[in-house]
Amino acid sequence: MIIGLGSDLIDIRRIERSLERYGERFTERVFTEIEQAKSDRRRNRAASYAKRFAAKEACSKALGTGLSNGVYWRDMGVVNDRFGKPTMKLTNGAAKRLAEMMPNGYEPHIHVTITDDHPLAQAFVVIEALPAAKR
Repeated sequence: MIIGLGSDLIDIRRIERSLERYGERFTERVFTEIEQAKSDRRRNRAASYAKRFAAKEACSKALGTGLSNGVYWRDMGVVNDRFGKPTMKLTNGAAKRLAEMMPNGYEPHIHVTITDDHPLAQAFVVIEALPAAKR
């Protein structure tokens, strides 16, 4: 069953300006080490960061908290499975909120899709509760 849904759309140029103005102060505050390493290797660095930024916003909406109630930027990180498919790794306040959302006997599965077409980046996050025995 779907227990959370979020989407976000961001102008890549906004992230470009933040990268230029704040540099590492911005990336360290908002992005996990994994996200920084992945984005810093990309030719279009700002678009990579923008997609991850949008995914965090979408995830916070799917959690039903936004960036409040103990959920912070670095508590949500875009990670890729062994095939390259993106998902979210939640820690700290975001992981706590996810656990609170889960019905007894269910486990979370987070679906993520991210895309960009300059000047926009977009993300959708769906949080699904699956019966523990079926995983």
